[in-house]
Amino acid sequence: MLDQLITFNADYAAAIDDGRLEDWPAYFIDDCFYRITTADNHARGLPAGLVYADSRQMLHDRVLSLRKANVFERQRYRHLLSLPRIREDDGEVARVETGFAVLRTVRGGPTEIFAGGCYFDEVVRDGKSGVKLRKRDVVCDSPRIDTLLAIPL
Repeated sequence: MLDQLITFNADYAAAIDDGRLEDWPAYFIDDCFYRITTADNHARGLPAGLVYADSRQMLHDRVLSLRKANVFERQRYRHLLSLPRIREDDGEVARVETGFAVLRTVRGGPTEIFAGGCYFDEVVRDGKSGVKLRKRDVVCDSPRIDTLLAIPL
């Protein structure tokens, strides 16, 4: 399973980094959960997130909004991922933690560290592609999140 998770996370990050946001929701099952929050909110069990979706359709809607309605500076991400740590695997659902750092370049300017933290995932096996996300809780280490957070992490 570890090899599947490494490939899965690399493909997930490449879809975002390469600007293929329309591919991003396909990494999730239909009845999924996706949230970006801070470490403090996560530790305190606070449910609100900077980005929150509780279905793959909401992820599709987010991409559509990014493409058609939202106005934000052109930017490019580059994900740096740690190896995934399988914390629990009951054969149906694996609970996995993966550290991340996202570098961002805005309008051809300097590259800066944009976000860092950990993905807390619940992964299910999918007969076609190997694995899919049932839940991805993106927990950012910093309590300060840049207002340009538009693209998924």
